[in-house]
Amino acid sequence: MVVSVEHRFYGQSNPLPDLSGNSLKYLTVDNVLEDFASVVRAIRANETATNSTVIGLPVSVAPESPVIFVGGSYPGAVAAWMRAKYPDLVAGAWSSSAAVYGRLENYQFDQGFGRHLKTAMVAGGGGSGCAECFAQAVADLDQILLSGDAARIAAVQERLGIPLLGTSDLANLLTVLATIGALQPVTTVSDPVYSTVCVYFEKGLNQTTDTKGSGYSACLNSYIAMINGLVAQSGLTPPMLVALGNSSLAVDNTALNQPQRVWYYQMCTWFGMWQVAPPPMSNSSSSGLVEYRSQLLDLDYFQSSCPKKFGAQAKDPADVDSFNAKWFEILRNTSNVFYTSGSLDPWRDSTVDTSWGNLVDPPGASVVLTIDGATHAQDLQPSRSTDLLSVKQARMLGKRLVKQWIRQARRDSRHRYNC
Repeated sequence: MVVSVEHRFYGQSNPLPDLSGNSLKYLTVDNVLEDFASVVRAIRANETATNSTVIGLPVSVAPESPVIFVGGSYPGAVAAWMRAKYPDLVAGAWSSSAAVYGRLENYQFDQGFGRHLKTAMVAGGGGSGCAECFAQAVADLDQILLSGDAARIAAVQERLGIPLLGTSDLANLLTVLATIGALQPVTTVSDPVYSTVCVYFEKGLNQTTDTKGSGYSACLNSYIAMINGLVAQSGLTPPMLVALGNSSLAVDNTALNQPQRVWYYQMCTWFGMWQVAPPPMSNSSSSGLVEYRSQLLDLDYFQSSCPKKFGAQAKDPADVDSFNAKWFEILRNTSNVFYTSGSLDPWRDSTVDTSWGNLVDPPGASVVLTIDGATHAQDLQPSRSTDLLSVKQARMLGKRLVKQWIRQARRDSRHRYNC
């Protein structure tokens, strides 16, 4: 039986009447996990549908039924934490692309995106240079946005089709659009990063002159064409784009049913994860860090919205060190967790399995797997005939581990009853 549990403050699960900072202070990791633990206890306490007063399941559930938590991305982190904090309730966890290591400034996200750019063009049948041309376009665009020249800025905004946004908000919206494909699944027949990004830079790399007569480099013209293509595919109109990108819009709207506001609160107060450009001094060939987003997108750009949205309690940046000391360290001795991450997932370097090695060496009963060529939580996507072999193998391993954990939990349950 599969049970999907809604997270507090998302959807209809609202313990308080609004999403103000005063209400969201009850959005803590401990409270979230206890919510899920309470659901498990309630399900086990109601053995038949007739006396199921709390959950109301249509089938009976034995009180010792093994429970496996499964989740991808943030729910993957919740799954791992549930196994770590409540091992007597949760027999195992499948934790896919789980960003369990907090980073106040998560410039590693873009480095993961860059790794995908470097492989996407070759996979798509083109040449090389997509990542380099993309980074060059970002640098060229920054020269305009940081110039203070209102006419030049207005001209490039007109070409991009996104007028009336401040330069920082514009830069952020452009990055959001450009990286959409990085979270979509790669298959044996398609790579969304190639089809939404690199295909435009392939054309630009073949140009030696500015065919638009704009004075822009070939790479910047390719970047503009990419944004125009992404906007056309999305169906977003200029007013919709402005509303999407305006960081000052509705900061005081505390109405329910705003999942992005809830997530922003978690970033403000839990683990950061702000997707920023790398520090300026580190942007050199020796550091290995490349700018795939504007230097305008620094910590202050994101953090400054926190007190505006949630009040004084969100004034200071998230205490990421304390967060990691509790919620990352708890995983070190946790068994029966299947950690997966795609080799092309931009979130990978905040998971247990980073591009430079495991952040945690879990007990032998836990498994860490890198899924070659995959992106974000791809092993938990619906199965399709064009899935990568590595994705299929990850699913088979996950199923074997889940069966193993269930058998183990049943043996342990029988032992307790016999004692």
